Amino acid sequence: MIAAALAALTLVAAGCGGDESEEPSGPVKIKVWAWYPAFQGVVDHFNRTHTDIQIEWENAGAGQDQYTKLQTALKAGKGAPDVAMLEFQELPTFQLTKHLVDMGKYGANDIKGNYVDWAWKQVTNGDSVYAIPVDAGPMALLYRDDIFKQHNLTVPATWAEYKAVAQKLKAASAGSFITDFGANDGGFLTGLLWQAGARPFEYTAAQSPNVGVRLNNDPAKKVMAYWDDLVDTGLADTVAYGTTDFYSGLGSGKYATYIAAGWGPGYLASVAKTTAGKWRAAPLPQWSAGESAQGDWGGSSFAVTDQTKYPEQATKVAMEIFGANKDAWKIGIDEAFLFPTATPILEWDYFLTKEYEFFGGQKVNEVFVPAYNGIGEFQWSPFNSYYFNQLTTGLNQAIEKKTPWSAALDTAQQNITTYASQQGFKVAS
Repeated sequence: MIAAALAALTLVAAGCGGDESEEPSGPVKIKVWAWYPAFQGVVDHFNRTHTDIQIEWENAGAGQDQYTKLQTALKAGKGAPDVAMLEFQELPTFQLTKHLVDMGKYGANDIKGNYVDWAWKQVTNGDSVYAIPVDAGPMALLYRDDIFKQHNLTVPATWAEYKAVAQKLKAASAGSFITDFGANDGGFLTGLLWQAGARPFEYTAAQSPNVGVRLNNDPAKKVMAYWDDLVDTGLADTVAYGTTDFYSGLGSGKYATYIAAGWGPGYLASVAKTTAGKWRAAPLPQWSAGESAQGDWGGSSFAVTDQTKYPEQATKVAMEIFGANKDAWKIGIDEAFLFPTATPILEWDYFLTKEYEFFGGQKVNEVFVPAYNGIGEFQWSPFNSYYFNQLTTGLNQAIEKKTPWSAALDTAQQNITTYASQQGFKVAS
């Protein structure tokens, strides 16, 4: 799919959308592809509250499954939805094909003030708006309060303190780990790099085909050297995220902490039900005491494809299906455990002060919202799938062979640079 997208860089969109929209007779039906949990309720709410537009929702698969189908349909010129869910990191790849409608022409810039700067820049290029942010993944530290109390552990404020806590835990309980390091998840790894100030790529649609690739810079190597040390000394586990062993570790007390995104509280509650009431949330440890550097793990948006016959109405759907609508977001928060990007929802008392029974009644969003507001700018490459593959493959091989993780970054840097050049990009390192 990525290769197809890159090959289409010079193509001009030939779909039936674009700047001209047909005059509808009766309610306009807008087809939406998305895989959000509990999304049917959100769709039903939109359809009840709009007489001029009706959404027809289809789950075309999650993540890469949907992207493959979408790229195929866009290339064929038929079969694509009017509106598609796209994760932030995938937007540059789809922008390359020039099959995303500039929603700025249909009023999308009117809601710019509803989003913090870093989130809005994920989906825009100047005044051009290629998607509307929906959810994000600011990172924080979830920890087992009972285990910390049992072993007299202090919640760490820095990564140095985190290592010290890990050592104390291991000395008291040899079978325990401070956490599990998910080397199979490119989003998690990138979130840690993001927090440390690493910026693997310098890229915007406006500067294409120029792209900066700096995966093995000093901040990135600092992060990898730190985790290489924790894994090598037996303080952190390396079970793959999303596996039975990983879920078991979260539920059994094998892992005393879980480095999570804003959607993590709901995820944790669903996979470690027996630990209800034992977890708490704290800010992500910092590299330097007193700092408040943040990273993001995940996040998605709604984009309008050029196959829509009604770009104005499709833009309205992208803007309003979640947007800053409290009724829609109550479903997203309570049933789907999404972390909203719209500032009016982040400041909504219902969300900000919501008490989570799983976390002993803690208002965990009082931890995650400041983290979200403190996230800095970040640019993705137009070949994200290849980047994630190189990063995770390299680290897993380093773990297996017990070779330096920093060398895995060097290899990924070389491979990505070569790949980008082969795809016609002008690479700067």
